[in-house]
Amino acid sequence: MSTAKRVRRVFSVKEELLNKSREAALAAVQIFNNPNVTFKSETYIVLMNIAWTYLLHAHYRAKKIDYRYFTQGSKRKQYDRTKNGAFKHWELERCLNEEECPLEREVVQNLKFLIGLRHEIEHQMTTRIDDLLSARFQACCINYHHAAASLFGEGYGIAKHLAVSLQFSSLSQEQVDTLEQQTGLPGYIKKYIEGFDGALTSEEFASEKFAYRVIFVPKTANHPNQADQVITFVKADSELAKSINATYTVIRETERQKWLPSQIVSKVKAEGFPKFGMAQHTDFWKSCEAKNPANGYGVQVAKTWYWYDSWLVAVRKHCTDNSGAYR
Repeated sequence: MSTAKRVRRVFSVKEELLNKSREAALAAVQIFNNPNVTFKSETYIVLMNIAWTYLLHAHYRAKKIDYRYFTQGSKRKQYDRTKNGAFKHWELERCLNEEECPLEREVVQNLKFLIGLRHEIEHQMTTRIDDLLSARFQACCINYHHAAASLFGEGYGIAKHLAVSLQFSSLSQEQVDTLEQQTGLPGYIKKYIEGFDGALTSEEFASEKFAYRVIFVPKTANHPNQADQVITFVKADSELAKSINATYTVIRETERQKWLPSQIVSKVKAEGFPKFGMAQHTDFWKSCEAKNPANGYGVQVAKTWYWYDSWLVAVRKHCTDNSGAYR
């Protein structure tokens, strides 16, 4: 194949990838905004996963980075193929782990959260995650526009097709209270969220690239020219913004104190139960099935289990009720 033909092929494949990527992103938003669809989050995650994968494939193709799986033979690459003979291309997570990945760390964290969430819900029926995780879906959508526009030009972004990218609905105070309590959230989803968020730094969690959080305050219009103004934007350094942010940080729903098993034992020993050691702690949590996510006593982050304050309370009660054995 001549050099000119190769150049044309690279260009045409890149364009096709970008067009398919954009179509998938727009379809994801349209479905999420459709009031007749109840399977919003699951569909949104799958379609945005496809959109980002194609976008990064287009980037790597433009950079002449081979994004196909292969085994290096003595003379040539042996490419992995599907049973029907097609090349096996990198999935999104592999694209994100590539050294040449052009995305910012917080953008990568947002996508890895959604990938992990997709794994959790792939074979499970989910409920009530649309509202709880909409800030992360919103960030994913905005991040996609900025990445496509910065890598390939404004014409490849999606902002011009969207007024407010993901739809917002009015919530009653009762609904807000319910969301904060996370009542009815599947245990395995809650465990995944707490584990992922617990491994983030404060800066990563607070970044709008990880979760785009917007607070809407109902307002009575005082002047005729304000009557149709739905959203009021305030400067981030204003007194109002500082006040709102100070309040919001108090209700960060997934940031909870975590304790290692050794810390639980040390605290209980210091409180007057010197005979309560690691062996006794292990026997106790096993007898209670305390690591069952449905109990909400702790969470696994990477390969380490952490206990919440609720478990510390349970251990204290256990030691008090059996003080003769542990003093």
